[in-house]
This record gives sequence, structure tokens and C-alpha cells, in this order.
Amino acid sequence: MNGSPALADELVHVARAIDDAAAFAVLYDHYFPRVYNYVRYRVQDPVLTDDLTADVFERTLAHLDTYRPDRAPFGAWLFSIARHVITDHFRTQRRRRWLSFDGLHRQASPDPAPEQIAAANTVRARLLAAVGELPDRERDVLALKFAASLTNRQIAQLTGLSESNVGVILYRSLRRLRDQLQDILSDEEK
Repeated sequence: MNGSPALADELVHVARAIDDAAAFAVLYDHYFPRVYNYVRYRVQDPVLTDDLTADVFERTLAHLDTYRPDRAPFGAWLFSIARHVITDHFRTQRRRRWLSFDGLHRQASPDPAPEQIAAANTVRARLLAAVGELPDRERDVLALKFAASLTNRQIAQLTGLSESNVGVILYRSLRRLRDQLQDILSDEEK
């Protein structure tokens, strides 16, 4: 290879590359095809291979001053960085699963459809308006029963009414609301 460092000159290029971009470029040119092929074999996606290979050389340049030739040859150190980059990529992918835009288009949302939300909002608004038309005592008993989730006995103790009177008020209030909202209820049953 033209301009590629021989094994003996590799340490010289590594030492120079810490401060000299041209020396790092010689190492880059020498190792790029091998690192690229290694990453491509592991991830099997050309675009992702480009990104991860760039990340390998970026990390190599950032940590070049930590390289110790007595521990391992430069190539082995470089490929250990490549392995870490790929492992980090797969680890993050397991944490968050991505769907393609096509997959998102076909993926059903767990949320209700906008039409259902609009219909529910309409029903809720009509129900609140109908409850607002009830006398104060009936609204109070309904609120204690359904909003506060109290029993008839607890409502009776709070209001000073008898337990059976609370039951009658609830029954009549709900019946009045059902009659007022009959058109909505019949639409939902369809």
C-alpha cells in the first residue's frame, strides 16, 4: 500500500498522530478499509456502518494519548475500540426499539381514535351540563357518590339524610340524567 506505515514505523506514526493530524491520516488510511469491513460485517447496514466507523476513528483520535504499545499492537487496540463502539450501539438499540416510518404508519396507536375522543368529549360536556341543571342537593349527593366514591351510608352521615333517602335521590337523579341524555346513550349502543 502506498504511504501505509510498515509495522516498525507504526509506533512512530502513533506517537506523531497525538499532535499531528497528517500522521493520524496515515493511520486512518491504513486501517480504514479493515475497520469499515469489520463494522459492516457486524451491523449489515451501510449507513450505520459509516456512522459507527466514523465513531471508531473519532474515539481513537480522542484517546490516542492513552494507547500503550507495551500492552497490545496498535491494530489490536483500534479493533478493541471498534468492538466497544458496536457493543455500545447494540446495547442502546436493545434499550429503545425504533420503528421505521413505514412501521409507524402501520402500527396501531394504543390511544383512542380522534373521532372517539371528540365523541367522548361531547358526551362529557353534555353530561356536565345536565348535572348542572339538577338541584343542589342532587348534585351534592351525586358528587359524593361518584366523585368521592362514598357509600350511601357515608353520604347519609355527611348530609344528615337517611340511607334510604340517599338511595332514592341517587336513583331519581340518575334516571333524570338518563332521560336527558337518551339520544347520546342510544347512539353509543349502536
